[in-house]
Amino acid sequence: MERLNRIDMLIEMLGKEPNDIFLNYALGIEYVAELDVEQAEFQFKKTLELNADYIAAYYQLGKLFESQLKNTEALQYYKLGLENAKAQKNNKAINEFSEAVFMLEDS
Repeated sequence: MERLNRIDMLIEMLGKEPNDIFLNYALGIEYVAELDVEQAEFQFKKTLELNADYIAAYYQLGKLFESQLKNTEALQYYKLGLENAKAQKNNKAINEFSEAVFMLEDS
C-alpha cells in the first residue's frame, strides 16, 4: 500500500474514532516517513494528550526533535519517556531512553 494511501486511510479512520491512541500514533509515524515534521509532531503530541503513558510517542518526539538538531527539546521528551518507562517498569524502554539521553548529553 502506498504511504499516502495509508495516511488517507488513517485520517478517514480517525474521522470515526478521533481519540484512538494507536491511530493517532500510527499517523504520526506515517508523517515522519513523509518528512512532514509539523504533522508528525502534532500527532505524537495528540497521542500523549490522549494517553500520557504511551511511551513510544515520547521516543518518537525525541527522535523527531533530534533529527532537527533541537537537542534541548529532544532531551525533554527522552527524559519524560524515561520517567514513564520507570513508572511502568518497562526495562527495554528504560534502556532505550537511557541510551538516547546519554548519547545527547555526551555529544
